[in-house]
Amino acid sequence: MPAALRFVGEDKDLTLDELSAFVKAAERAGVSGDSPVRAELSTSGKIKEVEVPLD
Repeated sequence: MPAALRFVGEDKDLTLDELSAFVKAAERAGVSGDSPVRAELSTSGKIKEVEVPLD
């Protein structure tokens, strides 16, 4: 399984600040801007976690 950068919301759902931190961490890790992002959503459609491959 390839390495990945994964962020999970501290209070169940991600906040905009947490999503921003995820993007900044991905950029620092050298992840290309055209890399696909996987997201897990709650039943209400809120983002619970995001992940991007580091390869």
